[in-house]
Amino acid sequence: MKREDKNAVIDLLKDRINNAKHFYLADIGGLDASETSALRRRCFQDSVSLVVAKNTLLREALTKADGDFEEMYDILAGPTSIMFTETGNVPAKLIRDFLKKNNKGKPVLKGAYVEESIYVGEDQLDVLASLKSKEELVADVVGLLQSPIRNLISSLDSGKNTLAGLVKTLSNKEN
Repeated sequence: MKREDKNAVIDLLKDRINNAKHFYLADIGGLDASETSALRRRCFQDSVSLVVAKNTLLREALTKADGDFEEMYDILAGPTSIMFTETGNVPAKLIRDFLKKNNKGKPVLKGAYVEESIYVGEDQLDVLASLKSKEELVADVVGLLQSPIRNLISSLDSGKNTLAGLVKTLSNKEN
């Protein structure tokens, strides 16, 4: 590959990293063509962009990208694919589900950049899969804030029937 082609790939990767909210680094080496195709199809269904890159070019792109990705340099060995996503926990769930369906132990999570934090190691897969997205957290907070109001309205609504019955009973007793 010519130097100008390498620079173009590095710039492309740098731009993708800068524009990505979240990305995962995984080892998909050892999967046969049909398994790789199935993984790519699943990524497409889940709106995850899967890109394979040479480690030297990826390291250069991480160096040039906005942000400090130095913790990821040590995991850039062997086959590396990058999974770009808008929702932080989707690739972790995808990897976990794919691991259950095949017996090759691939893909292997190398590391991830999620919610402005870096996670390194395969042992982080369950942690990443259980992370809630920003939208899910906002929905949880809104639900918690609405809960007392709903309870109050429900109590007042059920209380008006009781109150009306009480007033009717009292008015009948006076007669």
